[in-house]
Amino acid sequence: MKKVWIFLFAFTGLLWVSSCSDEFMDRVPENSISDGAVWKTPNDLQLYVNNFYNRTDLLLYDNNAGGSCNIGIYTIDRDNGSDTEIPRDYNTHMNGQTTLPSTGEGWARDDWAALRDINYFFANYQKATGSESEINRYVGEALFFKAIFYYNKLRRFGDVPWYDQLLNPDDTELLNKPRDSRKLVVEKLMAELDNAVTYLPSRGASTAWDGRVNKEAAMALQARIALYEGTWEKYHAGTAFGVSGSDGAAFIQKAANVTDALIALGTCDLDNVGAPNGYQNVFNKESYVGSKEVMFWRQYNSSLGITNGWSDFSTYGALTGLSKSMVESYLCDDGKPIDESSQYQGDATLLDVVANRDPRLKQTIYVNDSAHVQFHPSQPNPYFVYPSFEVNDKLCVTGYQLYKGHIPSVNLTGSMNQNALIYFRYAEALLINAEAKAELGTLDQPAIDKTIKLLRDRVSMPNMTLSEVNALTYPNGKEFPNLSNIINEVRRERKVELAAEGFRVDDIFRWAAAEILIKGKLPKGAKLAQWQGTLVPDPSQAFKDAVAGLAADADGYIFPYAAQQAIASTGYNFNPARDYLRPIPTDQIVLNPKLTNNPGWQ
Repeated sequence: MKKVWIFLFAFTGLLWVSSCSDEFMDRVPENSISDGAVWKTPNDLQLYVNNFYNRTDLLLYDNNAGGSCNIGIYTIDRDNGSDTEIPRDYNTHMNGQTTLPSTGEGWARDDWAALRDINYFFANYQKATGSESEINRYVGEALFFKAIFYYNKLRRFGDVPWYDQLLNPDDTELLNKPRDSRKLVVEKLMAELDNAVTYLPSRGASTAWDGRVNKEAAMALQARIALYEGTWEKYHAGTAFGVSGSDGAAFIQKAANVTDALIALGTCDLDNVGAPNGYQNVFNKESYVGSKEVMFWRQYNSSLGITNGWSDFSTYGALTGLSKSMVESYLCDDGKPIDESSQYQGDATLLDVVANRDPRLKQTIYVNDSAHVQFHPSQPNPYFVYPSFEVNDKLCVTGYQLYKGHIPSVNLTGSMNQNALIYFRYAEALLINAEAKAELGTLDQPAIDKTIKLLRDRVSMPNMTLSEVNALTYPNGKEFPNLSNIINEVRRERKVELAAEGFRVDDIFRWAAAEILIKGKLPKGAKLAQWQGTLVPDPSQAFKDAVAGLAADADGYIFPYAAQQAIASTGYNFNPARDYLRPIPTDQIVLNPKLTNNPGWQ
């Protein structure tokens, strides 16, 4: 079996698809392998499917070496406007400033090209002859990527037209159909992913990796989609975003069942359990060959010229920073929240913040403890001392500078880094299992011990116990006031374990929680006073000038948006009657009168 190097370049013998039609999905993919030759053998199917691995509209690919300061998955929450990772400039969509577009925005002709190419595969793969298991493997891979495509569309638009056949330009009735219910779309995806899981080979006990999608990754994707849709339907029920006649329970149960089956396979586990910095060391790898936890990932290779510039940005602030509310979510090392634990040392300094806390906190943010290597160890003074407030083009926004995913490098300006990009890891599957069962009311202590306990064991944190969770009083209030203690605590565990991995805004939206976590909120950072006055060692004048320019609220916490008037006084002006979904551009509604727009965008 040939290994797939998941890089962004055209594979030999297979060119990128181009388009010249005015109708989306009415194109025949152009390949240097002729249509008559491409469908003869399983190897031909493999060559065709290889193209899906390198489509940026299917899988995140980030080799940014410019000014956007991307660090793979670790800046998605920054870009999407979460409550946990704060960008330098506020997110305009979260502030209700998105306007109805006339074209593009994810619904244009080219935005459907990937689905066209996938359905072209399904229209032709049966022409190939050879090993049934080999053929089915590539069918499974194509089904996986089809699910990725529809999941991306579902999160953005909700209802979308479902197509499982190859369309021709004269198929006007199908091309001009109305949107299908999101529930129908996810039901279709669940059935297709059931097939994908059957067809795809397991990674096996050896955790071998050949660059291709495996059974475990397909199960993780299926569970991710099922939990997303199930909780969306549950928490948006009775609103314009809900699904009439469905409470999402069937999808939530599916998420529980799939992750139960994944756990039972026994082919995945957590890496670095009990090891020093075991959590941080999950995320600072150039390769996950042999990883028990990372099921599917993207590899870079400098010898092929396929690199990224992430170490440059993670060395500094990457125009982001964790929020005060994110940092306050980490438990103390006695397993209690900070407002219920005598172990909490306050937040006057970074050292105070991480003292007696869940070790994942100090493995997620930089701390001036002479242990956080900011620069390559071969360089003078490699350890972190102060946040990078003064590095304007990649500064730290909140004082809680992101350390997760950082690999110290000697090559910061050359963008020759090979940091691997994680797509699916086993920890997420464990959290899905726990959350699904909490939502269903079936999360008992044995289920916690199979999921959350494992995550906490990695960092030597006390286990979650139901009796202690039920006894919590939340002196400062629950994050989700109307929900049970156990759902609050499972969500807290997800927030902490998956910090800065790109899940938070999806979580906020599927929980219908923007009214609680976004609307009217003013993001804050660390205590500013710790970097004012006389400091040892004496920082640069540029640092002092940058600190002098920072604003703080009445309690002394960094207030990044004090000078951004659209948000400074009122907080985010998220519109909960509209902003959970993006609008369909007006030109598409003109082209297809059967399309209707999303709530609030008519």
